[in-house]
Amino acid sequence: QVQLVESGGGLVQAGDSLRLSCTVSGRIRSLFRMGWFRQAPGKSREFVADIRWSGGITTYADFVKGRFTISRDNVQNTANLQMNSLKPEDTAVYYCAARLVYTSEYEYWGQGTQVTVSS
Repeated sequence: QVQLVESGGGLVQAGDSLRLSCTVSGRIRSLFRMGWFRQAPGKSREFVADIRWSGGITTYADFVKGRFTISRDNVQNTANLQMNSLKPEDTAVYYCAARLVYTSEYEYWGQGTQVTVSS
């Protein structure tokens, strides 16, 4: 089992920055990738970014490239999402997720943290 707890959401204005953090516990040695997803009201959940736990290789959705940066801290056991130049369309609940080795999908999810960007 893996437990995930997100923090760092809030209300900001367009152009501002926020940093989300996800604290991981449990089967950390079995982690393959950590990801961030988001779900806006009335829309389906979408991929934002993820990072390989060992090695740090990252992937991003096109709509966040150049604005968001995902990172991980193997000592603090956190996965972080630095969000710059926020736009109103970034408003959503952001979820942290964990994918274990030898699996093909994200199986573990946090409770989500609200990010609201006002224009």
